Amino acid sequence: MSRIGKQPINIPAGVQFAIADQHVVVKGPKGQLEMDLHPSVTCMLDGAQAFVTVKNPDEKTDRALWGLFQRLLANMVHGVASGFEKKLEVIGIGFKVAVSGNTLTLHLGFSHPVTFVLPDGIAAAVEKNTITLSGIDKQLVGETAARIRTLKKPEPYKGKGIKYSDETIRRKAGKSGKAGAKK
Repeated sequence: MSRIGKQPINIPAGVQFAIADQHVVVKGPKGQLEMDLHPSVTCMLDGAQAFVTVKNPDEKTDRALWGLFQRLLANMVHGVASGFEKKLEVIGIGFKVAVSGNTLTLHLGFSHPVTFVLPDGIAAAVEKNTITLSGIDKQLVGETAARIRTLKKPEPYKGKGIKYSDETIRRKAGKSGKAGAKK
């Protein structure tokens, strides 16, 4: 039995949870998300809770799908109710970030500024050198943050680059040259 899949999904007030065949629609104050369920996964609504079940809970792949779809639906409910956000820090001398509309302009020590177009459904705010990405789709927020981070990954010697705010960079010691070393 899946321990995660058995847990009910609590639906807060102000969120509409609709199931039609294998299609789930979740509407809330922040927006609307839709998803198609796997053929061996079913979802039932009971008052202010939703329950996910599978056709054959003894099969390993069905147990994996059970937990997966329970978490996906719970993330949809949380996203339309309160949203998700990721924070990125830009560290380095002369590194700057600016946002205008749905475009991020990053000065990352290259000979040119890097422009990054944000996907629909993602909003960005910049305060000093901290980028805050927010949206209702957890997967899209995380993927966008990862794509921005790949523009200039943090390096281990000085720690320069773009990192998550809760990430710790393992630092390496630089070269230590000896005075008067032979050639």
